[in-house]
Amino acid sequence: MAVHFTNQEFKNRKEKVLKNMSEANIDALLMFKQESMYWLTGYDTFGYVFFQCLVLDKSGNIILLTRAPDLRQAQNTSIIKDIRIWVDKEKSNPTDELKNILSELNLEKSNVGVEYEAYGLTGRNAIRLNDSLKNFAILHDKSELVSYLRVVKSPAEIVYVKKAAELADNALEVVWKYAHAGQEEAKILAEMQATIFKGGGDYPANEFIIGSGKNALLCRYQSEKRKLDEIDQLSLEWAGTYKHYHSAMFRTIPIGKVNDKQKKMYAACVEALKACENKLKIGKTPKDKINNILSKYLNDLENQQWCYLRLELT
Repeated sequence: MAVHFTNQEFKNRKEKVLKNMSEANIDALLMFKQESMYWLTGYDTFGYVFFQCLVLDKSGNIILLTRAPDLRQAQNTSIIKDIRIWVDKEKSNPTDELKNILSELNLEKSNVGVEYEAYGLTGRNAIRLNDSLKNFAILHDKSELVSYLRVVKSPAEIVYVKKAAELADNALEVVWKYAHAGQEEAKILAEMQATIFKGGGDYPANEFIIGSGKNALLCRYQSEKRKLDEIDQLSLEWAGTYKHYHSAMFRTIPIGKVNDKQKKMYAACVEALKACENKLKIGKTPKDKINNILSKYLNDLENQQWCYLRLELT
């Protein structure tokens, strides 16, 4: 089985969720976030693009409702024992089958938490869910119940985070070798991702972002690839990823001679980062200090449309 944590680790996580459910007076939680399912059970799939739901009731019962293509996926990657399949055919409504599961768990007239803020629950399916459970149970938006618990990493998770950070560093080392005039962006991306794969890592949650020339200030991936000019600016955002744990990084690399605007922006970033490091203490916030530092530099820029300044805290 491709399960990356011990049964005791999953038991500890489940107990935390049940405690928070009890405190919120929730009798069952309907999870549609893939990250919640992975954290609680190890279930690893991109099948969340179709309707699926992980049910946890106050007694600790865990039931997964999913499509047939994800049956083996759930069996091989998770600790879930009770897996139900809904048939994906014309006019099928899996929310009605979910209602049957809740009825089986004696949850009629109970308080049910729902992860509405989830990529795995489309607007149409949310409407169907509400319609199916209307007059059956009282629904509550509990989109962050598991997310807040996931923020605090266990020792076992920190091992994976550190490995992800190591892979991110390794990818950056490769960049220095290839970030020069005349090089293809595609080559840089290929070498970065190959380095992470060779280190045992995974695909990231979204594409590596690369931009140069007219695309140097974009903050999203787009499909154009180009060669670096003699004087250029290369922007990179990527993540080392290990067992789906990410360590994200961002770098701006000048190609050729550096201009005065770049030097000024670099100085602003360094000062802001140092101020942030000094303020990162329990009970403190760096927000006001950082804003004051940045504004003093940004107000001096000749063309603010040119400026794309990003502070990454990892």
